[in-house]
Amino acid sequence: MKGSGAAPSSACPGCGVELPRVEGPTHRYLVSSPACWAAFGEVLAREFGDPAYFGPHALTVDTYAVQHPGVESAQTTHSAAFHLMGLCLVIERGVEPTAAGWMRQRAGAMHKQLTWLEPPASGGGMTVVDVLPARTAEDHARLMRRWAESVWTWWGAHHERVRSWVDRL
Repeated sequence: MKGSGAAPSSACPGCGVELPRVEGPTHRYLVSSPACWAAFGEVLAREFGDPAYFGPHALTVDTYAVQHPGVESAQTTHSAAFHLMGLCLVIERGVEPTAAGWMRQRAGAMHKQLTWLEPPASGGGMTVVDVLPARTAEDHARLMRRWAESVWTWWGAHHERVRSWVDRL
């Protein structure tokens, strides 16, 4: 409303979070608003800026990527598949986020077997913005895990396909 002092907002096309409208960069193939991409950058800066926060970093990347998967292409098909396999390994198979990296190397060999998975209709509940309030490394890890579980649940229609890819690793 004009004169109210409130900054105009917009919904992120990936996760749906409403944030103040800002100009700025976004990822070249993940689909997000500039404000959401900036929030992701804040979380990454925290993880890279303090080793105590770095533990769930792979989970951060996997979660953000599959909540903002982009539009169908060879690159986005592989990206979404690799990141969904990462979530499956951590959430369902109990692999530590720092140990899931080996999967990316092995998954690269199966790129021709991967297919596009149509993203669910809405963003999946929690977003990267819900991780920002963390004030300790433990709180950050807890919020990251909740966000990852929320997004993994959101992709539920494709769990069987993702599990089959993980089994082939």
